[in-house]
Amino acid sequence: MKAKKVIFYNQKGGVGKTTSAVNLGSALADMNFKVLLIDFDAQCNLTGAVSGDLRKSNIYQVVVGDVPAASAVQSTIFKNLYLIPGSLDVASLSIELVNENNREYYLKTVLESLDDDYDFILLDCPPSLGLETMNALAWADYVLIPLQCEYLAMEGLNLIMRTINNVKKSLNTKLKVLGILFTMYSKRALLNQQVVEDISEFFPDLVFKTIIPRSVRISEAPSHGLPINYYDKSNAGTKAFAELAKEVVDRVE
Repeated sequence: MKAKKVIFYNQKGGVGKTTSAVNLGSALADMNFKVLLIDFDAQCNLTGAVSGDLRKSNIYQVVVGDVPAASAVQSTIFKNLYLIPGSLDVASLSIELVNENNREYYLKTVLESLDDDYDFILLDCPPSLGLETMNALAWADYVLIPLQCEYLAMEGLNLIMRTINNVKKSLNTKLKVLGILFTMYSKRALLNQQVVEDISEFFPDLVFKTIIPRSVRISEAPSHGLPINYYDKSNAGTKAFAELAKEVVDRVE
C-alpha cells in the first residue's frame, strides 16, 4: 500500500496546525500505522514536539539534493512514529527555487522514494503561500485544514479553498481536501459555537465530527517534546485525537 500523504495547511499562523499534525500522527501510530512526520516549517516546532534532533539531516537538505530522503528519517522515541526534521533554511527555498524548472515539484521528486515505506506521511506546512507550500500542495494526496473557532476563520477558509482549487487545476489533479478540523474549541464561548455552526452548514461534507478542545495540557505537551497521548493519556485532547485518527482512516479508505 502506498503512503497516504497529508499536509496540514492554513495561511494563518497560530491555528493549531503543528499541534494537529503531531497529535494526529501519534494517534495513527497508536493504531499500529507506520507514520512519518515531515517538518516543512522554518520554525521547526514539529521537530521539537516529538523530541527530534535538529543537528541531523533535515528536509531542506533533502529538497536541495544534498541528502537522500531515507537518510534524513529519524526514529522517534514513540512507537511507529518517524520524523524528517525541519530547518531554518526552509524559509530560503522560495528564493533558491524561483528560477528553477519544475520548481513546484522538487518536494514530490525527492520524497517519491518513501511512498512504499509508510502508511501515512504527514507534512506540516509554513503559514504562508510561498513556493514551499506550493511544493507541498503539488506533492500531497490530501489537505487537512486546521481552523481556529474565531470570527475571521470563514474569510480565511474561502481563500484556502480557492488556492486548493487552483492547485488542482494546474499542479495536482488528485489533490483532495481531507477535512476541516476545528481547533482550540471552548464550549463556553458562544462565538466558537457560532463559527462551528456556520462553517458546518457551509461545508457539511468536509467538517470533521471530532472537534479539538482548548486545553492547557495540549499546549504544554510540545515543550516536553511529547504528543498529548504520551504527555497526558486521560486528557480530553488525547481522546479527541484518537477519534480524529479513526475519522481520517475512514476518509482515506
